[in-house]
Amino acid sequence: MANKISEFFDNYFSRLVISKIGISDIFEILILAVLLYNIIKWAKRTRAWVLVKGLSVLLLAWIIAYIFEFDVILWIFANTITVGITALIIVFQPEFRKALEQLGQKNMMNPLFYLREPAQERFSDRTLDELIHATYELAKNKTGALIIIEEDVPLTDFEKTGIDIDAVVSSQLLINIFEHNTPLHDGAVVIKGDRITAATCYLPLSDNMRLSKELGTRHRAGIGITEVTDCFTIIVSEETGKVSVAKKGEITRSVGVDTLKAKLKVVQNKVVDRKKITRFWRSQDEKHTN
Repeated sequence: MANKISEFFDNYFSRLVISKIGISDIFEILILAVLLYNIIKWAKRTRAWVLVKGLSVLLLAWIIAYIFEFDVILWIFANTITVGITALIIVFQPEFRKALEQLGQKNMMNPLFYLREPAQERFSDRTLDELIHATYELAKNKTGALIIIEEDVPLTDFEKTGIDIDAVVSSQLLINIFEHNTPLHDGAVVIKGDRITAATCYLPLSDNMRLSKELGTRHRAGIGITEVTDCFTIIVSEETGKVSVAKKGEITRSVGVDTLKAKLKVVQNKVVDRKKITRFWRSQDEKHTN
């Protein structure tokens, strides 16, 4: 087996001759590095990140099959890769289309001129308190509610299914939105930072067969959105008035005030990637005016 591992690395890595790298090779490496950076950055903000992790597992399986000479597995890989690539393009067609649109809108060299600022909270303590107050006021009156809090993956596509709000988060507004027989009460509210961006948004329902049959459409929608994004969901049951939360496809039911506050604190304190333009040779703050 040791010989097989050595042969593998010889075939794929020993061809790199550092001493023969020229100026054109350096530029090519830089271009590929920038391209790879942007691809990874794009993938992490979409469902494609799950695809990348899955492909990594398949690559590891292929390496193991090559080292141990699993001929049948290698034959399967060789004969299904073309079909697999075509299937991936079809399944992730919306993501690829958006990536091409963003490619025409953004300067790909920007990452080279960016530096991180100190981490910022996702939303303020005031927003956290308003969310908790609204949630348990709605629960006390048995008013159904579905609140989605955006994290890293943008919820733009789901916001487009609802009505634009773009208002500061307040318990009064949230309670009014979910009030029975009002135009905005049906569907989900999307919150980004300290603002309510949209209401009456439609979400994908979870098809997880392990979920309790007691859970209705509101709960399945609250879980479903966390299966395709990294958002945090607050659900208020209209039948029981109980509060549930969902994250990564898992639901926690009958959540108390302290538990909800603790979970919101975790979401609030996650690093928000804020950046500022900084030149290689001097920062904007040091730039002299003529």
